[in-house]
Amino acid sequence: MSSSKLQPNDIKNKFKREEIARKNKKAKGQAKLERRLSQAKAEANDPAAKKKRLAENVPRTLDNMREFDPSILTADPNQAGPSSSPDAVDEAADDIANDPFASYFTSTDDPSIPPKVLITTSPKASKSTYEFCDELVGVFPGAEFIRRKKGKGFEMGRIAGWAAGRDYKHLLVVNEDMKKPNAITLVHLPNGPTAYFKLTSIELTKQIFGHARATPHHPELVLNGFVTRLGHAVGRMFQTTFPPLPEFQGRQVVTLHNQRDFLFFRRHRYAFRSTEKVALQEIGPRFTLKLRSLRKGIPAVVNYGEAPKPLEFDVDPFETEEKSSKEEKSDNATEPSADSADTSNDTQPRQPVVPPKADEFLWQWKPELETTRRTFFL
Repeated sequence: MSSSKLQPNDIKNKFKREEIARKNKKAKGQAKLERRLSQAKAEANDPAAKKKRLAENVPRTLDNMREFDPSILTADPNQAGPSSSPDAVDEAADDIANDPFASYFTSTDDPSIPPKVLITTSPKASKSTYEFCDELVGVFPGAEFIRRKKGKGFEMGRIAGWAAGRDYKHLLVVNEDMKKPNAITLVHLPNGPTAYFKLTSIELTKQIFGHARATPHHPELVLNGFVTRLGHAVGRMFQTTFPPLPEFQGRQVVTLHNQRDFLFFRRHRYAFRSTEKVALQEIGPRFTLKLRSLRKGIPAVVNYGEAPKPLEFDVDPFETEEKSSKEEKSDNATEPSADSADTSNDTQPRQPVVPPKADEFLWQWKPELETTRRTFFL
């Protein structure tokens, strides 16, 4: 019996089995190489054949096999017909015109002035979190870092209200676990929404080999891969953290690339080597975000502004009636007149931003939402 007809599993001798398997593998590789060389020779004389082969042999990935979601603002590739209906286009335009970030795009203020961003940490942060916050201060042109104090009264909702009263446009809180940054909460001020992201794969600037030095120029912003309504909301939220008009002479670009709901953050400087070639040099930092929830408004504070319950005593009911009558008389005596009320309204100061007492989720990730590996939300 010839060795070519034998299968390696049919041979009991170990050395002979390995030899036959090695010969079969080599023969298979040689046949594949000859097939590729002959194909390349034929396509060299016929470029149309190569284009046809590349158009037909599209690799199957999770991205191009993604399940179509009605919230996707692009057309369904599995359906024939027009790319998008006029009703869907009008509805998407209305959503963009009335979302919380519309004032940023319709503002008449100086576009070179960056929006103010307050950056802080969770209570009792460690050194690694402070180093990461220093990197974020360099990323956002209008960022300012304030160390969070310890103790009660410094909840995230109270800090958001305090920042909104001082013309901050965003609040960014870096949370940590096991002395490492693990989450970012981004609050759009003064009325929300609030986005919560998981934070992974952090590399600071000093950890990137051959990194470039950052300059104080305002960078350009590139948002890639946001196709659903939720993705557009997240992308526009990040867009409002940078000034509308970048400083192109700095040649800095910040990229937020969405792939399979992972947001990859990178910052580069591009250098023109010639009139035809351009190179990118990474500045840093680099990290990855994944959206976990989107809440309406600013973060809630439970029992905000409520006084502690007073002590209760057993009181004679006749004494309570006398006290209530005295209080009614004092209220009538201290009622303001209409003229005084009008004058007080004219000089009324700006109302402080009060956090809600309960969170209202616009979207929240749950394991049961991911029905398949091809289900994505951004």
